[in-house]
Amino acid sequence: MRAIVYSEKGPSSVLRLVDRPVPEPGVGEIRVKVALSGVNPTDVKSRVGSASRGDFAEITPGQDGAGTVDAVGVGVEGLAVGDRVWLYLAQHGRPYGTSAEYLTIPAERAVLLPQTASFELGAALGVPAITAHRALTSGPVARLSPGSLAGLHVLVQGGAGAVGNAAIQLARWAGASVIATVSSDEKAQLARAAEAHHVVDYKHEDAAAGILAAAPDGVDLIVEVAPAVNNELDQKVARTGATIAFYANNGGDRLVLDIRATFSLGLRYQGLLLYTLGAELLEAAVADVSAAVAAGALQVGEEHGLPLHRFPLAETAAAHDAVDGGAVGKVLIEI
Repeated sequence: MRAIVYSEKGPSSVLRLVDRPVPEPGVGEIRVKVALSGVNPTDVKSRVGSASRGDFAEITPGQDGAGTVDAVGVGVEGLAVGDRVWLYLAQHGRPYGTSAEYLTIPAERAVLLPQTASFELGAALGVPAITAHRALTSGPVARLSPGSLAGLHVLVQGGAGAVGNAAIQLARWAGASVIATVSSDEKAQLARAAEAHHVVDYKHEDAAAGILAAAPDGVDLIVEVAPAVNNELDQKVARTGATIAFYANNGGDRLVLDIRATFSLGLRYQGLLLYTLGAELLEAAVADVSAAVAAGALQVGEEHGLPLHRFPLAETAAAHDAVDGGAVGKVLIEI
């Protein structure tokens, strides 16, 4: 089978297309014929060495993907040959991820994909959707379902990103009033396509005024991609007792808090990283995301605010470069 591998950290040029034997599933594993692999910033960070890559001599990158089960190992229940699945944490703690024609993976990291859902959607879930779910359940509610966020105002900072897009769609499905911030007209169009109720262009208007116009009493939950640069704005628009759930360090690595202003508002800061979520949180996220997919509440494509950028397997380096360069939308590798 064809697979992308790298044996040393470095720029995208360390990625190589090689031929490897088709793997056999072990106990509790399935083998998936991969249709599409989703590329995330975490894949790039692992490759360059700024995030953990594990102690493996050779790595095939890719945490997310979608495809068809074509072999089932001993002890696997609930999945069968021919099932369409989406994959998450495929390469976490393991050397081989989704940038290959075939992949063996623990059965619990493969989730049934409805016939009504495309492989494109399946490959775009994983990291972004689970991260968005955890952010949205860091505040007043622990699970997402229709109506679970009714009456709440959710602010999504960076509404045109992959996590931001998933957060908008999931929050809307759960009944929240969703406000998204963006930095350009193009990104504003994407946030509106994701069906954010209100979109604020912080580059061209008073962001605090725009947010408070939509949520006069303040927002209840903030999904934050750039806490170091947005904290002053977050505190201006947060309702007393609000949660700021942050999942990235865009714009800076250090956040300085005004202690009195922070405790006076009763704010809660919730950091989150997919790889350190407990099993119960992962299971809840997978179940809720799957329910949203089945309901048609999660979609991809420019018409839903998440443009797709496709690359063939042989051009995986270019796909990584696109993510590293800040491509707006979702980068997919066609296997």
